Amino acid sequence: MTRPNILLLMADDLNYNSIGCFGCPVDDITPNLDKLASEGVCFDNAHVTIAVCQPSRECLLTGLYPHKNGAPGFMPISSEIPTLTETLKENGYFNGIIGKLKHAVPMEKFAWDYASRMMEPESNYGRSPDLYRSRSKEFFEMAKESGKPFFLMANTHDPHRPFAGSDDEVKKFYGYHIYADRFYKSEEAWVPGFLPDLPDVRKELAQYYSSVHRGDQSMGAVLDSLKEAGLEDETLVIFMSDNGMAFPFAKANCYLNSTKTPFIAKWPGHIAAGTRNNTDLISGVDFTPTVLQACGLEDKMKCDGKSYLSILEGKKDDSRDGYVYTQFNLTSAFNSYPMRCVQNKRYGYIFNAWSDGEKVFKNEAQTGLTFNAMVKAGEENKEIKERVDFFQYRVPEEFYDFEKDPDALCNLIDDPEYQEEIAKMRSILNSYMEKYKDPLLEKYHTEAYDKRIEEAKAAFIEKMKTVGNESMNYRNVRNPWKSGRNKRGV
Repeated sequence: MTRPNILLLMADDLNYNSIGCFGCPVDDITPNLDKLASEGVCFDNAHVTIAVCQPSRECLLTGLYPHKNGAPGFMPISSEIPTLTETLKENGYFNGIIGKLKHAVPMEKFAWDYASRMMEPESNYGRSPDLYRSRSKEFFEMAKESGKPFFLMANTHDPHRPFAGSDDEVKKFYGYHIYADRFYKSEEAWVPGFLPDLPDVRKELAQYYSSVHRGDQSMGAVLDSLKEAGLEDETLVIFMSDNGMAFPFAKANCYLNSTKTPFIAKWPGHIAAGTRNNTDLISGVDFTPTVLQACGLEDKMKCDGKSYLSILEGKKDDSRDGYVYTQFNLTSAFNSYPMRCVQNKRYGYIFNAWSDGEKVFKNEAQTGLTFNAMVKAGEENKEIKERVDFFQYRVPEEFYDFEKDPDALCNLIDDPEYQEEIAKMRSILNSYMEKYKDPLLEKYHTEAYDKRIEEAKAAFIEKMKTVGNESMNYRNVRNPWKSGRNKRGV
């Protein structure tokens, strides 16, 4: 067979529903990605394995869960772990990466023939679509000269913080805003259901959507270069994000808005244009075995994931179990908040091993306008205060019915109606942890820890009482900013 080229386009901190073809109502937000979607297939149930930048990308390129590739947080993979790009190079591929080089380390393990840093001042901090055009054009020319098929991972730095037009962007990037051709206004911003509709939240979301639009321009520039190089027809293109948006209840957690990613694939002659898969669940650890199969190579890497090539091509695959197993371990500041999750199309179960009623969750999302606005609003709005406190303390177990509550506003862990499904999900999580030798397993299923769960629940409720939330029931965190909903968000 003729081996295809592989182009992996990756956004940075892009929520699954922040682009037009995945339902974002913001005007003209992602014309280039929407065009790509019209030429290929969209997956409505794609997830990354861990919702934080470096570990997420290292899972993609090793096909292993973070605790197995040696990189549960911001750290290099273990030296003995084979990588996708090593394997491809051994089989005659020309490998390249644009942006985010430090998120695939040690560099020698990833066998790049071409590597372009994008976060230096001379590269406009990874925010210039023009540079993505010129760097990708340079790569494609080199790949053609090599006479080899290629693998290119093109990483835009948008919409990662600092957002376009924000004070933080000016401060971090030495006094100027970079290469955004459109700045959305607060009134143009769409507020996702898991965030409150407050003025500063809208302001920050408008900056985020400006970054999303700029990232779409960068991805479009790479696609233009591919077409101009005459390589479009022989290239499998996959677009996805590394994790959800850097806002509370998204990035660096295990919620639907944490790990679910927009996913688009195009491969002329193999993938039907303008199609959609809303049936199958796919995961970040499935990427490497998929690429290996597409390239006609045996999976000698012993990946944890399973190829989804057949379903990309519109075929059925009854061997997939309908679940994804996701996790979180460490923030970029190396604070430890171990979480494990299993999800299917309807339900999600999360185990927060760190939650004890006392430890406070801290991550990047709390540095911006949104979380501060929520804290301030919580001084007068009891329900927003409950939401803030839940984010900071959590409880050891969470369970959500995404069909009724896609924004994970109502924890149903003690709801009698769902106990059978909860027991099933606990068992499935246990099976995944056993199968993949998760070091958190012992802590998860011991009788002593079961007791600790109950103690932590009680401690959390008592803590809420001490801050004036006597009526708070942690099981029924409802949406405090949309009217007409009952406690289950329906």
